[in-house]
Amino acid sequence: MTTRSAVVINPSKVDDLEGRRRAIDAELERAGWPAPLWYETTEDDPGCGQAASAVEAGAKVLFVCGGDGTVLAALDAVAGTDVALCVLPSGTGNLLARNLGLPDDVVAGVRLATEGGRRRIDLGVADGRRFAVMAGMGLDGRMIADTDHRAKSRFGWPAYALALLRHLRDEPIAVEVVVDGGEVVRRHVQSIVVGNVGRLQGGIALLPEAEPDDAQLDVALVCACGIRQWMGLVVAVLRGRRRPHRYETLRGRRIQIVSDRPQPREIDGDLLEDSCRLTVDVMPAALLLCVSKAGERGDLEKAA
Repeated sequence: MTTRSAVVINPSKVDDLEGRRRAIDAELERAGWPAPLWYETTEDDPGCGQAASAVEAGAKVLFVCGGDGTVLAALDAVAGTDVALCVLPSGTGNLLARNLGLPDDVVAGVRLATEGGRRRIDLGVADGRRFAVMAGMGLDGRMIADTDHRAKSRFGWPAYALALLRHLRDEPIAVEVVVDGGEVVRRHVQSIVVGNVGRLQGGIALLPEAEPDDAQLDVALVCACGIRQWMGLVVAVLRGRRRPHRYETLRGRRIQIVSDRPQPREIDGDLLEDSCRLTVDVMPAALLLCVSKAGERGDLEKAA
């Protein structure tokens, strides 16, 4: 039995486009699958239209070859369907792949699809837009807005750290947070992050208890200000220690955030319009993902 597939590829993220195409075609042929349909993203369309065209053409597996932004663009086409998404990470952060133990090697990635490991994971919805990794408001939005694209292409994710340094002393924002319609939580924070998964670049477990398939979203309220406080917070997080006066977490299915002034907001590294509000809901089991057999059982340590 053969399965029809399609590849949505971001050419700006792949140095040898033809080599990548040959590798994917060859591995699918080895597995007895027919040649996939191919779609390249463009500056005007980062993958939304291409993914929709692939699903409309009958693809049962959608390979996404790019970074988290390309995955983000493909989500609307596959969310809530039985079309399996297979991530072939080629971007800067690749946070979804890293959190779920998905391989960097393209051949190993294709084998996740052909060998049949599947796992349903949740998605988040922020102001009507689906995401797979995290949504944020405040410092992380400013960091993404100020990251130079040329530096990002040259240095990778450390380019974000350079932008982050410029904002470590920014004035905190006053926020009100309501989880699942409960009591209002009032805090002064630098950043607030809502995560479907918990690890940042460099393996930092910002939300160590976050699981991608628990029908819950985890929230980090980060209150550090200045380099010294931030360094202390990073060390504490790396060591798995709690710093309740600098950092606290919440969990729920619907997160409503209101700030005292408009803030940069982002989902999976894609900027949203500045606003005083961010509402995030969970979509349980909305995405069918190609994973290893260990990952299919949710055993991420074995999958990594």
